[in-house]
Amino acid sequence: MRIIGGAIFILCGILAAIIFFLPEPEGFPILEYHQVTDKELDPGFEIYNVPPADFAEQLDYLQAEGYTTITLKDFMYAVRGYRPLPEKPIVLTFDDGYSDNYKEMLPILEAHKMTAVIYVITNELGKKNYLKLDELKDMEKRGLEIGSHTSDHLDLTAEDKITQRRQLRESKIFLEWSGLEPICSLSYPNGAFNSELEELLREENYLTAVTGEAGLNTLETNPYELYRVHIRKPRFGLTEFKFRLFKAKFFAKLKAL
Repeated sequence: MRIIGGAIFILCGILAAIIFFLPEPEGFPILEYHQVTDKELDPGFEIYNVPPADFAEQLDYLQAEGYTTITLKDFMYAVRGYRPLPEKPIVLTFDDGYSDNYKEMLPILEAHKMTAVIYVITNELGKKNYLKLDELKDMEKRGLEIGSHTSDHLDLTAEDKITQRRQLRESKIFLEWSGLEPICSLSYPNGAFNSELEELLREENYLTAVTGEAGLNTLETNPYELYRVHIRKPRFGLTEFKFRLFKAKFFAKLKAL
């Protein structure tokens, strides 16, 4: 068993070395955030919080590295040939629709002249710690894209087709009938998706959907299976953030093998 374990370890090391020395992959990253606050979150949820100072430092780094933030509507304009992407694009996304996205995150984002995509659970809007509808509308007026995270954050892959369609349709209709621009993008709850959901998304007039799988995206990436890397509460400062960006590149290289 020790011999087998050693052989596996060596093979993994060789594979990692091969991947490391492969050419830089094409494509841009999509980052997945949740909350931006100094408040302590409930046990089990603390990894979903990035303190404001760390978030500002991360945006400083992205700017220094030459990244330009875009929305997923910008991405689809490029896919359809209406306008080009910037030289080094990146998408910042925020799941669930927490109130600190408006109070804490937005001022930092605007100070860096950046944009983002906010995915909201529509049946949570207005509740404690969640965005209010007027805040969401103001965020859109200030250049952010609003997307759906379904009505109730159910794992769509575990639901029947009727429930799947209701979760997609009701969240979209509620936001649009509330005065927001057409909702074009979905964040799969828990990142869970399957091929059957793509057909439903097309039927319900969604143009893009983001997953929980790491990687990079190009104009040829399936727009209903966009890769995204999760940005957790940093334990090792900016070094950990850089590792998350590297993770997206690493998995892009792995997929290219």
